[in-house]
Amino acid sequence: MKKSLSVIFLFAILTVFSQSKIDTAQVIIPNRYNNAATIQKPYVIMISADGFRYDYAKKYNAENLLKYSNQGIQAKAMIPSYPSITFPNHWTLITGLYPSHHGLIDNFFYDYKSQKNYAMNKKEIVEDGTWYGGIPLWALAEKQNMISASLQWVGSGSDAGGKRPTYYYPYHEKFSPSEKVNKVINWLKLPENRRPHFISIYFPEVDGSGHHFGPDTEQTEKAVHLVDHAIGELVKKVNDLGLKNVNFIFVSDHGMIKVDGGNPLDFPEILLDKSRFDLYNSQTLLRVHVKNSDEVKKVYKELKANKTDDYEVFLDKKLPKYLHFRTKDDKYNRIGQILLIPKAPKIFLEKGGKTSIGKHGYNPKIVPEMKATFFAWGPEFKNNMVIDEFENINVYPLIAEILGLTITEPIDGKFKVLKPILKKIN
Repeated sequence: MKKSLSVIFLFAILTVFSQSKIDTAQVIIPNRYNNAATIQKPYVIMISADGFRYDYAKKYNAENLLKYSNQGIQAKAMIPSYPSITFPNHWTLITGLYPSHHGLIDNFFYDYKSQKNYAMNKKEIVEDGTWYGGIPLWALAEKQNMISASLQWVGSGSDAGGKRPTYYYPYHEKFSPSEKVNKVINWLKLPENRRPHFISIYFPEVDGSGHHFGPDTEQTEKAVHLVDHAIGELVKKVNDLGLKNVNFIFVSDHGMIKVDGGNPLDFPEILLDKSRFDLYNSQTLLRVHVKNSDEVKKVYKELKANKTDDYEVFLDKKLPKYLHFRTKDDKYNRIGQILLIPKAPKIFLEKGGKTSIGKHGYNPKIVPEMKATFFAWGPEFKNNMVIDEFENINVYPLIAEILGLTITEPIDGKFKVLKPILKKIN
């Protein structure tokens, strides 16, 4: 039988795997080498700062990021995929697929086919590649004789897509940002036949501060500066290596907003019957699985008739098409038939439940605080260019183009969206 999922907050990522022995050792897959053609190709370092809202760099004067992005490419904002949550959007960035298409539809969810729970804080689960659809960029690179490396990006410890990165570290919170920088530099010091040309690196600090203290606080400002300092350190040390054609792409998965945790929304009374419903609550989205499919329309009508002005009720198949989170999109049948979506800053909270000061997950087209960051700089990028908002699915084909990789399976992203930011492409 399926166990009901309790609400677990995103800032729990700061203590992921804390109940098990923490392994800080690097994992190296042996007997992999760049071929001769790869050695001549550019490098891409893809950096994610979790929860780094689209306006944080200017709001908190992140000097290094502003300097580098002003020299290169600065997007007004990047639009996360729905729901605007960490694991779904990191996997979208690395596969070019919407969450409903790659299957990672939340940080915690239930798969009715396998009758198993996915949980972002369970090491054995997040390293099981069967949960993940799509071909992550490191797998795409490795299959085409290009060495890759990852520092704790979502899913990088799994065999999703058929190949792990040649170099990677399991997720933990033991490394400081400066230590992560040094590990990237050590990779770039390797002999050219073993040196990664695609590197992904993850920083959780800004998200943790945003959750615990809120987006408009001294603590979040300090976290932004901490990451910004690490970026400055990384760029300087990379430049000191004298490597040719190293390109940087700085992204985030979502933004952050202060929620009304003091006046949360109660679950509608009808949904408290566990014999009829499975509920999955991320607080900014309440997903309902109706066990008897014949009852869906009846339950929907009752929920709709009794709802308040603080939230919307949707049949999943009637959700706005642009969110790509409808029944037709649900490749793995993991979403549920009815969605209750609170209006920001409202959240759903069960009796006795807890929440955080800051949260995300809302529709980024309606709640601008959900928007993410995109900056890029390096020899492949044009200079001093500001671009309009775009969806994060389009980062994948951009990186594949820079690295000269052939995309082997259909994706949702389109290269044409970001094509104009590259120098050598007309």
